[in-house]
Amino acid sequence: MTIPAAAQELGGRLPSAFEKTAANQLRKLLAAHVTGDAKLRVLDDEAQQPTEITLTPALSSLLMELLRHIGKGDAVTLVPVSKMLTTQQAADILNVSRPFLISLLDKGEIEHTLVGRHRRIQADHLFKYKKERDEKRSKALADLAELDSEYL
Repeated sequence: MTIPAAAQELGGRLPSAFEKTAANQLRKLLAAHVTGDAKLRVLDDEAQQPTEITLTPALSSLLMELLRHIGKGDAVTLVPVSKMLTTQQAADILNVSRPFLISLLDKGEIEHTLVGRHRRIQADHLFKYKKERDEKRSKALADLAELDSEYL
C-alpha cells in the first residue's frame, strides 16, 4: 500500500480518511497476533527488501491503542515520559486551564522544577498525577452509581 505524499506526516492535524482506513486495517492485522509475539514482514526503505520484525505483546498493545485513536479520527500526540513540559503543554494534556494547573503545582499536587522563573513538569510526573486523578474520578462515579442504585 503506497501512502500519498500529503499523508506522510500526521503531526499537528487530524488524520485523513485514507489514514483512518489504513489505521483500522493495520489494527485488524495486529489484532490477529496480539496474544503472543507477532512476526511481521515490512519493507525496509533503505534496503528496499522485506525485513522481519517481532512485536512483543506490550508493543503490539501500544500500537493497537495508537491505531484505535487514529482510526476513530482523533488527533494523537506522543510524549516521551522524560520530556519536560511547559505549564501550557501540561494544562492542555490534562484539559484544564493554565491558571488551574499552576494552582495544582503551587499546592504540590504535581511535582515540578523551576528553570529560571518558569515552571517545568516532567511528563511522567504529569501522567502519574493524571492516572491518580482518573482513578479517583472513576471510584467516585462508581460510588455515586452504587448510592443511586440503593434508592431505586
